[in-house]
Amino acid sequence: MPTYEYLCEACENQYEIMQPLSANAEETVCPKCNATKSRRLMSAFASKVVGTHKTGFAEMKAYNMLDERASKFSKLPPLIGQRAMPIPPPGATTPGDSA
Repeated sequence: MPTYEYLCEACENQYEIMQPLSANAEETVCPKCNATKSRRLMSAFASKVVGTHKTGFAEMKAYNMLDERASKFSKLPPLIGQRAMPIPPPGATTPGDSA
């Protein structure tokens, strides 16, 4: 749930409260005077990263793996179709020829 900042117009009290996104600002009760004349203030967005999570780390890892695999595949011969049979030297007989 996000934290919102409010200003009570009845007692001029400024306070913060955690509310769901669906909560109406007009129905918010001031903790000091219990009035419902609060208005929501614009505040700065704050984010806290917990642990070792880095934004975009999974995407970077996926692209690195893709580059690594692509470099391995570039070393393989091209897959154009079936392997061609070698051309026999002149005068040699091939199996299946009846003479």
